[in-house]
This record gives sequence, structure tokens and C-alpha cells, in this order.
Amino acid sequence: MKYPIGIQTFSRIRENGYVYIDKTALIHQLVSRGSIYFLSRPRRFGKSLMISTLEAYYEGRKELFEGLAIAGLEKDWFQYPVFHIDFNGDNFAKEGVLEAAIEGYLGNWEDMYGKNPNYTTPGTRFIELLRRASEKTGRRAVVLVDEYDKPILDVLDTPLEEENRNTLKAFYSTFKGADKYLQFVMLTGVTKFSQVSVFSGFNQPKDISMDPRYESLCGITQEEMERYFHEPISELAEKDECTYEEMKERLKAQYDGYHFSENMLDIYNPFSILNAFDSLQIRDYWFASGTPTYLVRLLQHSNEQINELVGQYYDASLFADYKADVERPLPMIYQSGYLTIKDYDKYTHSYLLDFPNDEVRRGFLSLL
Repeated sequence: MKYPIGIQTFSRIRENGYVYIDKTALIHQLVSRGSIYFLSRPRRFGKSLMISTLEAYYEGRKELFEGLAIAGLEKDWFQYPVFHIDFNGDNFAKEGVLEAAIEGYLGNWEDMYGKNPNYTTPGTRFIELLRRASEKTGRRAVVLVDEYDKPILDVLDTPLEEENRNTLKAFYSTFKGADKYLQFVMLTGVTKFSQVSVFSGFNQPKDISMDPRYESLCGITQEEMERYFHEPISELAEKDECTYEEMKERLKAQYDGYHFSENMLDIYNPFSILNAFDSLQIRDYWFASGTPTYLVRLLQHSNEQINELVGQYYDASLFADYKADVERPLPMIYQSGYLTIKDYDKYTHSYLLDFPNDEVRRGFLSLL
């Protein structure tokens, strides 16, 4: 088995024979039922791969999907103009980096679709590009934004925060004026947007972060674990001299335990489990891959004790909606993946929060 560790490009995974967990039935459901979405998931949870899969689908690259569920569901395979924005790669803690990144995208697209000198702001230039792309191709445009919030998270609780927030606000407000040119919009990030001012004036996307229909869109379910990874689980069991069932329980305790809706479907961290299979060692891979600096900054301000946060029931508004408040770190801790839902009380509509698994529990306590 070839494991796509660090590979977030759908075409590369499919063309080079890496293992791919088929999420395309959910992708088809997503594109068939709506047009503007937002999905929040912790880092290294497969958001970028999902965006890349959507890009390949809207580019009409039917050959990449042979043998996958969507091949039997999609009949048309039209080609749309795709505008893919990825804020993953840059460090936005320096002044001017965000503006340069946006300018780079706009410049490349204007080379493809032409430039109108009458439009000078990033927002108006983007609307004009969407219009030109739609008219040139005869199909409405698709906009895919990966890690939309990284330019803010990189500067959270610093003097640059307000500047980056205003720059993004001017850029994202485009979508409201460009509605007639848009076929599909997907934004991903760690933090939710409901209280973030960058989205004022924007047609609010449908937030599917806690939608039971899409809870397994990123990550690996128990059923997928056993269907795709029987062989490496057996190899690990043999190496550690235990039974197959005992190894399944060890992997579950170490890497499983995420829940993203009231359905309580168990989701494994894909980054950690793939690394464990690749190296045939059970270690703390996700936490070792880096601690978000914004979380460290928020926790340094906070007087909250972690044992006062875990094992309690909360209304969703207290942890699911993002608000940069140094006195209330709970939303950031949850959205960053260090706490997850462990129970749902349908009578009070409240959620029990706790550590998802052993890897995160150990890592987070060592961070504190």
C-alpha cells in the first residue's frame, strides 16, 4: 500500500496509485443539493484533498474518478472555470503578504481571462474575472477557498489582525455581487465564520461543519478503517505480538474519537492513522506535526483550567461559533481539534466536550 502522507492533490493520488478512501458519493451529494458551503475541520484532516477533489470534478476530469462511487452517479461531467485559492502555503504574519497573495491570484487569472483597467480594487477585479470567465466558457464559475481563515489566525492577537481582517472582508464580499456568475463555492478553514466580520455583506454559506450528512466528508470512519486497511492492521498486530482485534482497539484509543454531529459517528484522524500504517509504529504523529501559534497565544491570556473545560455539557453556540476572545478559549480549542463532542443531550440540545483520544490528551497536556 502507498500512503498519501503530505499529498493533498487528488490527481496525484489517483494517477500514482496511492490509497484513496472514496468520499465521492458525498461529494456528489454536496454538489447536487447546494451551491455555497463552509466546512470547518481541524488541521491535517483532509480539507485540502476534498478541495482538490472538487476541483478535479468541476474540471470534468472523468478519468480520475473511474472505479469510484461518483462514476455511477454523474452523467454530465461538464467543465467549469475553477478559481482555486489556497492560503495554506504563506505565513501572513508579515505586512503585505496577504495583499501580495491575492494580487498573485488575480494577476494569474487576468492573464487567462483578460483585465479591465476600470476595476482596481481586489473585490471588483475578482467580480469582473468571474463575469469574464462565465461569458468566455458559457458556464458559471466555481470558487474553492482552502483555509480561508489562515491570514487571520497567523496574526491573531497581534497588530496586523485588523488589517488582514479588512483585506479579506473586501475580497470575500465579492461573492454577493457575483452571485449570478457562480455555480459553486466552497470555503474551508479551522474556525467558523458566524461572528467573523470578514463575511459581512456576503451571502452566508451553508455551514455543514456539524451537518450529520457530511460528518465523514473528511477523516476516516471505523467502517472505512476495516474495509481499506485490514492488511496494515494485521501487520501492526503481528509486529506488536497481539491479536487483530486488540490492535483495532489500540488504534481506536490512540487515533479515533472525533465526532462532528449529534449522530456521534466515530472519525479517525487521517494524518495520524496513515503515518502509523506507513511506519508500523503507534506514535503521536498529529500533535508532533506542529502546534498552532494562535492557540498558544490565546492560552497564554487565559485563566481557564483544562479540567474545568473538559467533561462538561455546552450549548453549540458556546463552542462551535468562532469568536476571537482571549478570555474564552473554548471555541478555538474545540475547532482546532483538541476537544471534540463526546455525547449529545437531545432534551437540552447540549454537547459534552472532552479530548478525542489518547494522542491529543497527552499532547495537549504537555503543551499546557
